[in-house]
Amino acid sequence: MAQWLDWLEHDRGRSRNTVATYARTVRTLQMPAADATREDIEAWWRTRAVDGDGEQRPHSSRNNELSAIRSFYKWAVRFDHVPDDPTVRLDALRRQPRQSRFVGSSELATLLGNLPADLRRAAALGAYGGLRVSEAAALHWRDVDQDSRRMIVRGKGDKERPVGLSVTLLDVLLPDTGGNVVTGGKREYDGHYLQMKVNKAIRDLGVDATFHKLRHRFGYKAAEAGVSIQSIARSMGHESLTTTMGYIAAVDSDLDVIAEAVTRT
Repeated sequence: MAQWLDWLEHDRGRSRNTVATYARTVRTLQMPAADATREDIEAWWRTRAVDGDGEQRPHSSRNNELSAIRSFYKWAVRFDHVPDDPTVRLDALRRQPRQSRFVGSSELATLLGNLPADLRRAAALGAYGGLRVSEAAALHWRDVDQDSRRMIVRGKGDKERPVGLSVTLLDVLLPDTGGNVVTGGKREYDGHYLQMKVNKAIRDLGVDATFHKLRHRFGYKAAEAGVSIQSIARSMGHESLTTTMGYIAAVDSDLDVIAEAVTRT
């Protein structure tokens, strides 16, 4: 396990957050991964269908877990730690298309007016910058250029992209401490920890939202302003335009025309 995680970080260049996520996923097997049979892995896959409350888990979450498990076995087979890949009979689930849901203006005002300083900065990076929670957690002031109003964000696969920095967002983020933007110091939150922390704080304020819905707000507002799908995808770090299309569909102005038209006498 330790060898695989070291290989992911140093040979594959995976970010620390990705490595930590993969490690957590493999631990859900609740047995040494190298000892698991095909039957063990298939039984594990069935247990991942629902969460602790008995609710159906999103296909995307389960597919991400399967990808992590497969990464381990691909490495283990390649370096002769196991004879074969026990995930071979498992198929990734077909992703369920969903309309984008986001945080409204009054809800965002409640959050930015009541969250503690570190979580307020994180929430603003999601809503006004479109950052993923792991990207917000890792953002450092050295990555923020106040003169050009740009942030250099490191996303999935450690790929870098520029993101615009509005006056509104900068006002929330300041002062420039020279350290981590969210914590305001040298310490950096783990992305998973920040997600749990901020989502709990959001619920405690009575807002039905998550950090991810703050990011959805960014995409929706960009689409509403008429920004091209390619530019939205580039700003949000989407690898596929199919992901970005959810925001375009949610804005569909023809729906407003229809809604008005059918009420006319």
